[in-house]
Amino acid sequence: MLNRLLDKLIPKYNDLKLRTVFGILFAISLFVRLPFFFRDYIDRDESTFILMAQSWVDGNLPYTELWDLKPPIAFLFFAVIIYLFGKSFIAIRLAGVVIVALTAFFSYRITENLAAKKTAFWVGIICVAFQSMFGSIQGVMSEHICMVFLVPAIYIMMTKKEWHWLGLAGVLMGISIMVKLNMAYTLLFVGIYLIYFFIREKKYKNGIVGATAYGLGIIGIVLLTWLPYYLSGIQELWWKSVVIAPLDYAGASQNSILNLMPTFILIGAFFFFAWKKNYLDFKNSSVRLLLIAILGILYAFYKGGRINSHYLIQLYPILVVLVGIVFSRLFATSKLKISKGFLLLLLIIPAESYLEYYRIVKHKIERGSFPNGEGITVPQYLLKNKIDTHNILFLEYHIGYWVLNEKPPTKAATHPSNICKPEMFAAYDNPRKTPMEELRFIMEDLKPNTLVRRKDRLVFDAKQTEPNAYIDTFIEKHYQLLTTVDEAEIYRRLE
Repeated sequence: MLNRLLDKLIPKYNDLKLRTVFGILFAISLFVRLPFFFRDYIDRDESTFILMAQSWVDGNLPYTELWDLKPPIAFLFFAVIIYLFGKSFIAIRLAGVVIVALTAFFSYRITENLAAKKTAFWVGIICVAFQSMFGSIQGVMSEHICMVFLVPAIYIMMTKKEWHWLGLAGVLMGISIMVKLNMAYTLLFVGIYLIYFFIREKKYKNGIVGATAYGLGIIGIVLLTWLPYYLSGIQELWWKSVVIAPLDYAGASQNSILNLMPTFILIGAFFFFAWKKNYLDFKNSSVRLLLIAILGILYAFYKGGRINSHYLIQLYPILVVLVGIVFSRLFATSKLKISKGFLLLLLIIPAESYLEYYRIVKHKIERGSFPNGEGITVPQYLLKNKIDTHNILFLEYHIGYWVLNEKPPTKAATHPSNICKPEMFAAYDNPRKTPMEELRFIMEDLKPNTLVRRKDRLVFDAKQTEPNAYIDTFIEKHYQLLTTVDEAEIYRRLE
């Protein structure tokens, strides 16, 4: 019986229509990510994007009322959803399902042009998995958004060489860079390769026209994000926030190159193996294009000095194409086939999703609702007990501002960790120049009536010894613990 069931799960790859492939990828994406629809937040960055988007929906351009280190289109994605569907975690997370499925679909299309449909099919599925599991990536991250534009752009450049298609690829690339600025290195590397390709093919006229269309597509999108600031007379704010601040942030990184080496060595070893065994044709222009894009992403990691788990979302949709091709050829030469045991392993992989399904059902039984997390339960407690929320500071669970229709007290507090990132203060002309000045201004001048922090955890990174010591001492002296809601502590000011 099990064998018959597993046999039905194996499709006839060559008979699959494109809409069927997308439908399968969407269904898998939905299944894996659905239980996370009801969490208050999965990654703190997602909460910050939502706050920035809400401010935009309320009529404030990004960086004018609140501030975060991302280009404007990252916030526009969330703003459109909020504008259309209101304050809905489900709408935001469902949009995440769509963009993950779309990215995986174009990874499928890219693979289909280089290998068999069977390989492409499994590459698409693995792409969904790698964008949805292993770390705090079940929410909607800026990396998800930028890749849903970058991967189709690469597909277009692989399959089309007419100038108008290259212009469209440039537009998509431009959108990706205005979601996440470090994609600039990938765009640059790909642009240089595009010029090289036309020179190698001795198509000089087509090369000039195509490269120009590609570049103008990118520049056009960048200028469109700058235009509202120019018309408002605050173009300098755009420049400092979109260009200068990310460069300053990367320059302030103290992470050692040694932290990057395991990833670089592993990827380098894979390509050396693929070259040595001739599993990849590095003379193929499409393979070269993918390799150039990967090198651009890795160079961005190097410049940033770190690789967080969600950064790898930028790498997965492209890298899995080449990994899938190598494995398919390795299995072919080894006379190995996809076994039923492998399919069972695939069913086991979404363990995080199964656990989350269990948690939300348990939460529903015990508390009567699916939505969960302190970003929801803390606001519910505050409203139920008529506690002041107009002058509130969330040192954790800052999505609570959104739920309560409130704003962070300062631009630096939009994301709590930004309070301790003085390299960003100049971007929005913060009158306070150090983390301690900012923290003292919030606590001693603005004097939040209500304060929320996480139980038994430092407020800031452990390296921030002075801010942590100050905030702990200040809370102990000037605040009274009202209650603990799940893992959140709620304090009321004494004076």
